[in-house]
Amino acid sequence: MRRSHYNLLADLFDYPRSGFPERVLKVKKSLDENYPEAGECLTSFVDFVGTATLIQMEELYTRSFDVQAITTLDLGYVLFGDDYKRGEILSNLNREITQAKLDPGTELADHLPNVLRLLPELKDEELVTELISEIVAPALTKMIAEFDPKRLDQKNKLYQKHYKTLIATSDQYVLLYAKPLTALLYVIKKDFQWVEKLTPLPSADFLKSVDTEMRIENEYTE
Repeated sequence: MRRSHYNLLADLFDYPRSGFPERVLKVKKSLDENYPEAGECLTSFVDFVGTATLIQMEELYTRSFDVQAITTLDLGYVLFGDDYKRGEILSNLNREITQAKLDPGTELADHLPNVLRLLPELKDEELVTELISEIVAPALTKMIAEFDPKRLDQKNKLYQKHYKTLIATSDQYVLLYAKPLTALLYVIKKDFQWVEKLTPLPSADFLKSVDTEMRIENEYTE
């Protein structure tokens, strides 16, 4: 199976920099031609980046994945938190990324864009299937679930409890990154005929993890 389109999809989840709207539009055109359901899902995200300033795009990315985050793009952490299983995933992915001579940048090996760019380089189809079915697709499912408005409200209350503040982000756009995540999951389901398991893998509850980390941080700084 040709997997070069995953290089293109990885661009959706890079930190927004100059030229980001053009790269997103290129992804949209490719999806419209080859995965129309995924392309339709990306429409509102394309509309946003087409009119937003770079600062607005950066703020949305930060609110979604970094500071006071809705979720994280580190797949191993999404599934296993700081459990040793994430260490195993990082070790294996680091080996594959090194062999493929890819540059992971400043992010860890399980960062979603790094994993997507690794997929076209892997020759072992069994490894690709395992990576998709056991790591990428289950993690995406959990990440998308974190954008549920009820979950978001819980996080907002948690951040206000610890920090007494929130990053200012319009409610109109705060859930937007669920769209490219969902579009990616559509593509994966079509490419790999992936079906969500009835019994989910052991995983990290991102909300609980955030609360624990902030309590430790507060105790350390007091």
